[in-house]
Amino acid sequence: MSDFLKLSGKTFVVTGVANRKSIAWKIAEMLEGEGAKVVYVVRSQARKESLTKLLSGGEVHICDVEHEEEIAALPSKIAANHQVIDGLVHSIAFADYSEGMRPFHETTKKQFLQAVDISCFSLVALSNALKELFAPNASVVTISISTTRMASENYGFMAPIKAALDSSLAFLAKSFSQFSQVRFNAVGPSLLKTSASAGIPGYVDAYLFAEQAIPRKQALQTEEAASVAVFLLSPRSSGIQAQNLTVDAGMSINYFDRDIIERTMNK
Repeated sequence: MSDFLKLSGKTFVVTGVANRKSIAWKIAEMLEGEGAKVVYVVRSQARKESLTKLLSGGEVHICDVEHEEEIAALPSKIAANHQVIDGLVHSIAFADYSEGMRPFHETTKKQFLQAVDISCFSLVALSNALKELFAPNASVVTISISTTRMASENYGFMAPIKAALDSSLAFLAKSFSQFSQVRFNAVGPSLLKTSASAGIPGYVDAYLFAEQAIPRKQALQTEEAASVAVFLLSPRSSGIQAQNLTVDAGMSINYFDRDIIERTMNK
């Protein structure tokens, strides 16, 4: 193993694994393939039990980020086995669409604040809780989206939440710079085929459209986004700070593709 990414022997905390389709799972799998140690954090006992079945003796802790006491307890659980953490993968997001999609202006305060708490503030809270365990040059990577300016109805109210997440990167990087060189970045993938996305009303149609809008006519693969996350976790990306790296296979350059326009206008 050449260890080009310099990840061998390092320890990373990965949150948000739901199953083998999760981007967090792909990231963890790649990290372990590079010789790194992965500490998994999930939100419930049920998730822990299902993840443990997929792992061969992996370390899994429970932390529901909606509960401050569980976040506060997490560092001591990890510190029992690890003196230093070289990075954190924040792959946590939730929005309550149980009543279906509504126009954005009908979003309720409860829905919006819960989504901010779980999907955005949890990055701040976890980073703060784990700061004493972070290596001086640790890397924190969160999972965002390719654009927060596309007002897509089928994404509900999550784009503004992700915009807050992206903005938080700069403020976390600045505040952590007072005592460390910890980096904060995001991967911004276009539409992915994950179990979480499958639960979003209308997502499948948007995914199929993305396949047409992407120049290669193939949607972004979860592994492609995960690879960028692993790069950002590595010392090889030491010059990248407070950025959202868009990974969309060129979709953003091709919305006015001739074939798409012709099909639309000839309906």
